[in-house]
Amino acid sequence: MKLRHATEDNAPYVPGRREFFKYRDLGVTDATNGEMRAQVMSAITGMTEPTGWHYHVCEGQFVYALKGWVNLEFETGETIHLKAGESLFIPGGLRHNETSTSDDVEILEVSVPAEMGTVPCDPPEGM
Repeated sequence: MKLRHATEDNAPYVPGRREFFKYRDLGVTDATNGEMRAQVMSAITGMTEPTGWHYHVCEGQFVYALKGWVNLEFETGETIHLKAGESLFIPGGLRHNETSTSDDVEILEVSVPAEMGTVPCDPPEGM
């Protein structure tokens, strides 16, 4: 692994999972040889519809809300309104659905490993 200092000049926007977000790569994937990824997701617009139920193929996903809010529901039956200053750890394989965001949401997302597949799935029974 190697030291990585991300700045506005060297942390480019990259393609991401959702069309309503911009993704800024913080260079952690290269610095950790793919063991971890860190990026900032910023809303282009607020969500117009839920993402749909899905899970991620990874060990875990950590999110920290820098600005705004996002509403999520989980297969556990929990619903969470994550707002600026709050964080959430989502274990890999846990089904969830983002249902809405503020127009100005900005989130720091870290995943282990860097490659994080997204698999659409059916909602949990009764949801």
